[in-house]
Amino acid sequence: MEKRRTTNLLLLVIVVPLVFYLLKILSFIFIPLAFSMFIALLFLPLMRWLGKKGVPKYVSIFIVILLILLGLGVTAELIHLSSRQILASDSTFFGQAEGKLRHLKDSFESYFGVELGKNGNIMAQIAETKNIGSVVGFVGSFLSMSLTTAFFTVLWLAESINVQKLMNATLLKQKHTSVKTFLKIENDLIKFIKVKFLVSLGTGIFTGLACVYFDVSFPIFWGLFAFVINFVQMIGSFISVISLSLFAFVELDTTSTLLIFMLAITLVQVIFGAILEPIFMGKSFAINIIAVLVMLMFWGFIWGIPGMIMSIPITVFLKIILEQFPNTKIIASLLSGKEFIIKK
Repeated sequence: MEKRRTTNLLLLVIVVPLVFYLLKILSFIFIPLAFSMFIALLFLPLMRWLGKKGVPKYVSIFIVILLILLGLGVTAELIHLSSRQILASDSTFFGQAEGKLRHLKDSFESYFGVELGKNGNIMAQIAETKNIGSVVGFVGSFLSMSLTTAFFTVLWLAESINVQKLMNATLLKQKHTSVKTFLKIENDLIKFIKVKFLVSLGTGIFTGLACVYFDVSFPIFWGLFAFVINFVQMIGSFISVISLSLFAFVELDTTSTLLIFMLAITLVQVIFGAILEPIFMGKSFAINIIAVLVMLMFWGFIWGIPGMIMSIPITVFLKIILEQFPNTKIIASLLSGKEFIIKK
């Protein structure tokens, strides 16, 4: 028995790193697969409701696809409006940015006694050909991932890939337990996605309104940016505040106005992210702050930005699975931050 336990432990030590290595090198498959699963889970209750009303499955899938396309259309229109707003702006901002960046560069060089690169237009250096090529490559990868995600989403909705049956066949081995676990995963993830979407939407709207009130350029862009980046747990709020503060530093000449603006956008992040989001999530959805940071860094290392966005849903998924086994309940309790008492 002792030899078997040692053998199983060694196999676990070998298999776990191998699994994560495969997740990393095959990210072009697993990222769309994970994204599509979360999207499908969000619409499964609607699919079941339509099924009870006697709507054929293929019609239900068509309705869900239309809703998704509608959401993508609204997003595309917002991107179009923000891009038009940026392109239609005069050269005043870019002149101000060039002047202030030049001043910061000169101050840094004189203080540290180093040279930060060739002279010339700094804004032009930022938009070099190699950077444009990187953007084109990113757009191509994004489109490829989006199409693959759409394909997998249709498979999930058509139940060609059934999570409950997969768990029943591989992990849980009991139909009642697998159904109960799947429903809990579905309810918790749907709750997380809904709350995160509404909180991010509120953050984006009020960030854009703050830009309008303080006369900061491109409010639609910054509202959309705050909405998207807020899906990256914890880090997204810092990135949004720091990026917008640096941008406002160029436009707002009065120091007091800049400080009040920074305070306003920070207050928006605190109200929605630190107060409203935990209230809406509830105590049952609590995850240890250390677990959040570890998972954020880990999945960010494995899958980059998509991994950081999906880190919390993946953690919730793993926590619920670990709760089903007596030997792994202690790990689930550590993830949730709850006290765990070992019964003799």
